[in-house]
Amino acid sequence: MGNEPKVNARTVLWYLVFVGFAVNYMIRINMNITIVSMVKPSGSKSSRNWNVTSDNVNFTVTPQLEKKLYACFVERNDSNAADQQNSGKVTALSALRSSPKIKSPEKILLDAFELDSKEDGFEWDEYDQGLILGAFFWLHWVTQVPGGVLARKYGTKLVFGLSNAIGCWLCFLMPLASYWDYRILIFLRTFQGLISGVAWPAMHHMAGQWIPPNERSKFVTAYLGSSVGVALNFPLFGYIISWTSWEYVFHFSGVLGTIWYIAWVYLVYDSPAEHPWIHPKEREYIESSLGITEKSKSKEHQQPTPWRKMIFSKPMWITVIAQWAGIWGLFTLMTQAPSYFNYIHGWDIKMTGILSGIPHLCRMMFAYCVSVVGDYLLKHNLMSRTNVRKMGGAFCCLVNGIFILALAYSGCNATMAILFLTLATMMHGAVSTGPLANIIDISPKFAGILLGISGMITVVPGFVSPIIVGILTLGNQTVQQWQYVFLISAGMLIVGGILYILLADSTLQAWNSVETADAQDARELVSLKLSPDEAVKDGQNASVKEQNNEAPHSVLVPSEDSSKRAN
Repeated sequence: MGNEPKVNARTVLWYLVFVGFAVNYMIRINMNITIVSMVKPSGSKSSRNWNVTSDNVNFTVTPQLEKKLYACFVERNDSNAADQQNSGKVTALSALRSSPKIKSPEKILLDAFELDSKEDGFEWDEYDQGLILGAFFWLHWVTQVPGGVLARKYGTKLVFGLSNAIGCWLCFLMPLASYWDYRILIFLRTFQGLISGVAWPAMHHMAGQWIPPNERSKFVTAYLGSSVGVALNFPLFGYIISWTSWEYVFHFSGVLGTIWYIAWVYLVYDSPAEHPWIHPKEREYIESSLGITEKSKSKEHQQPTPWRKMIFSKPMWITVIAQWAGIWGLFTLMTQAPSYFNYIHGWDIKMTGILSGIPHLCRMMFAYCVSVVGDYLLKHNLMSRTNVRKMGGAFCCLVNGIFILALAYSGCNATMAILFLTLATMMHGAVSTGPLANIIDISPKFAGILLGISGMITVVPGFVSPIIVGILTLGNQTVQQWQYVFLISAGMLIVGGILYILLADSTLQAWNSVETADAQDARELVSLKLSPDEAVKDGQNASVKEQNNEAPHSVLVPSEDSSKRAN
């Protein structure tokens, strides 16, 4: 069959999926960092002085400080030093606006028509900001199930690709929408979320077509490209804002997304059979590991979607509970971290971007390490698949919740706040080995639809959490109010984690295929133990037997092996 390529098709797919999810999260988080610079300081119009006592330090608050005071102050030996310290913090964002910058096309257009260019920022209160941040998720749930259905019908290449591309192209309209009316901005964010909703379920369908069972945990770490996207984009956007203006964040997002989409269209295919450059040996290995034959392909197109059995599936609902908890914690930290560091600890826009991004880089690294351990345990039969998934769930929910609980009580200790926020976000990376991979385990053929059902429900924290934060912190940015925010997240995570550890099940469900669950489970058990060469031979033998109307030998593995693995 010739020399094998140095880079196989699965590796290329992993990298493009990785960058694709980085782009996907760039769309949803670019507003989180820009809004800190877009909003007008709430106390800028005040004209009175008043006194504040903090940590036994008394000082006078000037009009520039009113309502823009940071909740935590650095204690100094005299009140003048404290006053100067906090004045410096408060004017950090104002300095960003007043310093010489490259004018955006939008500002040039507004100046040309002599319209208000909002040089001092937009007059949006905390509740308005919560609506803008949460609008992305209002209709995000609507397209979750259709995402999986569309991927099965039209392919992940088209659905995932256009979802990201259209979301990025809408970024070009965000600055003008902001100047026009914040309600127009909310509309665009809502539409952006609606289009982006199909992305994750669609990708799960592709994973079921491309990835052998013993490589699933590692491949799903590509989804955590979202974390690296956040880790890199938060500080990058902070520097873009400080060097130019916030409008260029949205222009950058649109350009980067377009470049990725071009690469995606030319290099990615929906299945190994459709890939024109894949090595024959790699294709045979993938199809043999997944039990894909010409006969199974024809059967798959004829098999109806078992909606009733999926909806009443206990393993699916336990996974949904864990996903709900993990996403509530993740989205709260991801969406609110810039505001938290700005209002509570007084960091400027560049430092806020760095501190908000580092935890997500750690999340990706942790996800990769846990996935390697998980796949190793499965490959060498050292732990059942269910227990490996429970291990991942314990990290991404239970341990995560404990660290957020510690964050809630970190008070004004900035070092502890950064440490616990980083550790909490990092722990969520284990979701790729836990609940996220579990969805593919229980039904590879309908994984996209299952993730759509899960996403339709678990997207709720995306828009509820910012609204709750907006209500809790409306005109009252204090340590205690933010403590309530983190306690709610910690409670969700700990309860969800305990339920997942007790009740999770990762065995292949009978409704996954027209074949029996034991038969498919046995094939996966064999593929886990085979090397690529052995898997190819196994697949070739199965194809020959299928042509002779015989059952493939891997299906005849005694069913107790399957039961042993499940237990």
